[in-house]
Amino acid sequence: MMMKLPDFLLSEYGKASCTPSPVNRMMAEFAADFREAKDINLGVGYVNEQTIPRDLILKSMREVLALPEKYRAALNYGGPQGSPNLIESVRKFYLQNKVGGLTEKILDKKEIIIGPNGATSLLEGTAHVLKPGIVITSDPMYYIYCNYLERMGFEVLAVPEDQDGIQTDLLTEKLKKLGNRKNKISFFYVVSINNPTGCILSNKRKAELVWVVSKLSEELKRKVPLIVDKAYEDLVHDEAVKPLQSALLYDKADLVYEIGTLSKILSPALRIGYMIGCDGPFLRAMIQKTSDTGFSAPLITQEITSYLLDNQVLLQIEKVNHGYREKAKQVKKCIEEQLGRFLAECCGGKAGFYFYLTFRKTSTVEGSAFFRYLARTTGIPDIDGPEKDKHPRVIYVPGEFCVDPKGDLVQKGKRQLRLSYGFEEPGRIKHAVGVMKQAAEYAGNF
Repeated sequence: MMMKLPDFLLSEYGKASCTPSPVNRMMAEFAADFREAKDINLGVGYVNEQTIPRDLILKSMREVLALPEKYRAALNYGGPQGSPNLIESVRKFYLQNKVGGLTEKILDKKEIIIGPNGATSLLEGTAHVLKPGIVITSDPMYYIYCNYLERMGFEVLAVPEDQDGIQTDLLTEKLKKLGNRKNKISFFYVVSINNPTGCILSNKRKAELVWVVSKLSEELKRKVPLIVDKAYEDLVHDEAVKPLQSALLYDKADLVYEIGTLSKILSPALRIGYMIGCDGPFLRAMIQKTSDTGFSAPLITQEITSYLLDNQVLLQIEKVNHGYREKAKQVKKCIEEQLGRFLAECCGGKAGFYFYLTFRKTSTVEGSAFFRYLARTTGIPDIDGPEKDKHPRVIYVPGEFCVDPKGDLVQKGKRQLRLSYGFEEPGRIKHAVGVMKQAAEYAGNF
């Protein structure tokens, strides 16, 4: 009989990844028996299917394949920096539409690179090429990336935000409290329209943040990168929001690198993410990381995206934002009517497709009465429904997963949740919010 051998040797990341993250586990449990026509998913951050321009993508593919002199070898491998056509299209898109207030003079000093698999792959690459240490971010934080950073050996230090984004006065205090540990800071990471809260990083706060990072770099006598994730900036659909300025406008020391995506306005399946910043060892390492991952993003999707940016994107952005604007208004009204008396705060709904709710007293954690009501696991047949045909379940992202577990908002996070109004249609979202009201009433008895 063959002796039982010890298992494979795993890296520290591999060991940490054997246990799924809380959100990964929760979503997997629901997905295992999710009923498309019955259960309502307000947790998933998918774009709405109606916003994806199928006909335009099909037309673009035909145009790309019909013009081999411009879109060379579009079905072959691409280069690690990205398609020259797409890079030029992104640059033109910024200049012609005055995106972030960036000028030709500023962009002439920057490089644009295309990630191997969307914006997430650029975030992943950043964690590979920068030395592990402390990462400063906002609280609530982008929980998916921050969980990944911790599995990669980084330490996350989250700073509470307010309606204008990360609070730079609190940031300064936390940096001071670090003392000599400031030397361990690896990089700063902020999402300009925060996921999960939907709070918009104001231009003033953005300038202050660049100033803080610049001063820290001088103090440490080395450059500290500021990574700005602008995933939702093309989806600012509240017309009262002032035009957002790029952090690159305030950057005098070449510390800022912006990561953008076209997933939210075109299609996630195109897997197009890009980074803008100064040339140097960091950017060159990022290009090599793309080469290591698979030479480049699929060249055909890069060229399709280039064509769309050159020909159709403005009408598409207008259409997408109109849809989310109307949807946000409807969902906010429903939240106020159904949940208003239970809530202490409601933010979001001005850009992207999230609302972030803070309840006065109701616990939203996994296993709470509120959670069990929506998961139909109370054990009460009238609430849960028949064992073989449960009443509609409602999925959300609990706030406990979104706040730094070592930070200032742990207790508050237990009364919070993220609600996505992106994927589901308004009627189903309104029904789900009504069920949330029932869940809050039920939880009030415990």
